[in-house]
Amino acid sequence: MVNTKFLLRQMAGAKRQCAVFVLCVALSMITLVSLGSFRESVESSLLRDAQSLHAADIIIKSHAPIPQGLEREVALLTDRREIRNARFWEFYSVVQKPAADASLLCNIKVVEPGYPFYGAVRLASGRPFAKVLTPGSLVVEKVLLDRLRLQIGDPLRIGNAVLTIKDVVLQEPDRPVNFFALGPRVFVAAADRDRLALIGKGSRVEHVTLVQILDPPKLEKVASELSAAAGSDGRVRVETYKNAGSRVKRFFDNLLFFLNLSGIFTLLLSGFGIQSTLFALLKEQERTIAVMKALGARSRFIIGHFLGLTLILGFVGTVAGLGGSLALQRYLPVLFSGLIPAQVTLQVSPAAIVQGMAIGLLVVLLFTFLPLYRLKEVKPRAIFGKEEAVTLWNSSTWIIASLGALFFLFMVLIRLRDLKTGLYFMLSLVSLILISYLLAALTLRFLKRSRPRNLALRQALKGLFRPHNASLSIMVTLSAAFAVIFAINLVEKNLDATFIDSFPPGAPNVFFIDIQPDQRDPFAHMVGPGAAFYPIVKGNVTAVNDAPIDPTRERKSRGDNLAREMNLTYREYLLPDERIESGSTLFRKDWTEPQVSVLDTVVKMHEMKVGDRVSFRIQGLPITARVSSVRTRTSSGFSPFFYFVFPDSVLSQAPQTFFAAVKVDKAGISALQNRVVAAFPNVSVIDLTETVTVFGRIMQRLSSIVRFFTSFSVAAGVLIIISSVFATRYARIQEAVYFTILGARRGFVLKVFAAENLVIGLVSGVIALLISQLGSLIICRKGLDMPYQPYFRDSLLLLLGTTMLVLIVGLAVALPILYQKPVAFLREQSDE
Repeated sequence: MVNTKFLLRQMAGAKRQCAVFVLCVALSMITLVSLGSFRESVESSLLRDAQSLHAADIIIKSHAPIPQGLEREVALLTDRREIRNARFWEFYSVVQKPAADASLLCNIKVVEPGYPFYGAVRLASGRPFAKVLTPGSLVVEKVLLDRLRLQIGDPLRIGNAVLTIKDVVLQEPDRPVNFFALGPRVFVAAADRDRLALIGKGSRVEHVTLVQILDPPKLEKVASELSAAAGSDGRVRVETYKNAGSRVKRFFDNLLFFLNLSGIFTLLLSGFGIQSTLFALLKEQERTIAVMKALGARSRFIIGHFLGLTLILGFVGTVAGLGGSLALQRYLPVLFSGLIPAQVTLQVSPAAIVQGMAIGLLVVLLFTFLPLYRLKEVKPRAIFGKEEAVTLWNSSTWIIASLGALFFLFMVLIRLRDLKTGLYFMLSLVSLILISYLLAALTLRFLKRSRPRNLALRQALKGLFRPHNASLSIMVTLSAAFAVIFAINLVEKNLDATFIDSFPPGAPNVFFIDIQPDQRDPFAHMVGPGAAFYPIVKGNVTAVNDAPIDPTRERKSRGDNLAREMNLTYREYLLPDERIESGSTLFRKDWTEPQVSVLDTVVKMHEMKVGDRVSFRIQGLPITARVSSVRTRTSSGFSPFFYFVFPDSVLSQAPQTFFAAVKVDKAGISALQNRVVAAFPNVSVIDLTETVTVFGRIMQRLSSIVRFFTSFSVAAGVLIIISSVFATRYARIQEAVYFTILGARRGFVLKVFAAENLVIGLVSGVIALLISQLGSLIICRKGLDMPYQPYFRDSLLLLLGTTMLVLIVGLAVALPILYQKPVAFLREQSDE
């Protein structure tokens, strides 16, 4: 039976260690419950409002008018009063003031009456959307009014039509979050569609038919009938609101994936902090434990008492963590501002609390098992201060480490829900810790042999190897935590440099899309020399080596996939930023069958090599081509590239549009855009300088979110530093007293402790920097296909910052030791 008074005395005598233990548990709980609640809030909202997110029960999408068979089936079901349907067409186009003195690329949505079936389009005036969007009218986002300096009631030219702005849209159900839109939303009534003259053959338009089921139990039956009518044409997707993937869901799936990685890493570090703190607490109680054993207490009795102590502290930490999670919920809406759908209410989820408490309890038990188990090794002679030789890696340690690895693999699978990704993450995590361990161990071996002339530094190096020191574990933990944070910063810097900060000299910065074949020559005359034209033919990949592409499986990919409609092109040459990676030439002259060159990005999506056969459906016609070469890009950024390139002879006669890229002085972009829109209303202009600004804003917000949650890892590292100081507190006090007795001043002792923490911080930072540089290099070149810069200046600043952090924290915790009275310490020793 656990003695409550005994436990209270132990906690009163080790207040600092107990506080750090509680903070480690609280930190893990905050991470678990906050991320778990965030995921539950988003997923429950998306599930609850799934119909609103898609504005319908069934969604039919295509980049071309839907097949006649499917059109007939929709009409038949509508006539039988089984469904209601409403169509909309979504595309980008440049809108213009009638005076032709200002223009802007916008996201146009032409909608039929009845849209949306679920949810509502909220307008600034509060009026019903259906009554405002009538023929001849427009509903726009406020940013359009601000940028073009327009007001409600002003006219606006879209294509060949001049329409009147009637209201401002605040929210639409199937576009809850504007993650990366190239322009503001503009609603147009379907009655004005033909007047625009923007939707034609080869236009880059998404055709969407929304279907409402009048008898809900027939949802799956109707969906099956429509899918059958659509046939096997990969261009048409028929999905229900239950299985359709939305942009917001894909975004949060990916964001939560990376945040969960950070959360698991923080949980691991918190576990190390719990273990280190308990070792420190039990070390201070070693003589008490020895006395208890001398009086006949068994190891099981003692372990039970201290297990009770850890459970009490774990409970206090859990309560503190839950309180912290509640407080954090108030900050999360600010952190995720602009990224959270309006219908998502962030709150602490009961399920996340239960799961967090269960996982937190397992973490406490797992990381306290080894310190508690080693109480068996404390002998009664420890009463006299005899040090016991302890083997760090014995059979029990290996068993506990194996159980820990299995536990974290289980955690990864629960959080990431992907076995392959989980195994890769565990392998990366083990590699990170192993590399940190080897480098730290080698550095400590070197430092142990070094004999610096400076006395304070020499004593500081000796302090790294004092009895029960935690120098190695501190360095490994800090190195791993800092390496992750350094890598995030370095990858972000490289992303900014590649996509945001600048364009390579001479690279195009304005793109023109949907140029019709008969417009190419007059368009080229207007923009002048230097415009590069690329033909675009729409098509779908249907099979690789006669193995059909599974659209459902492909769309589960976190990145791009082969299930979507592709932009194909034809040419007989490589672009300036391309080179052949596999194969001798772009196309083989000794092959008579159709050929295709693929970008290496495609090979990452689906395994294929030179000589393989890839089947396409192009404008409804099947074509099978043989892979003649694999290309790679030598630069990244917003420059044109194509996954599939055919010879001229294969695609030159296919229905097509042209894409043009031009280098324009920033000051002249607006004037050129106005001239192009006036002469060619169907041509959309993409100003990459504006696109880069939008992309940069999103990147900064996402980086802030990732850095915020990664900072919990740093907090865990700081707690480990504090716990390590407590673990060696007795030895540090002893050193300080002996220095004082030998005539050293307090300033000298301070220098010794400062030098010790400086070495720990510097070594940890250097190791972290080396690992992060290697990791960032691999991520940028292999994962993101972009060049890598080491950013030595920024890296040195990160190194300096982390070193100072370790120095300040270490000194702050060790400072009370300097004021220990030698007389009091010696009297305590003589009493013992």
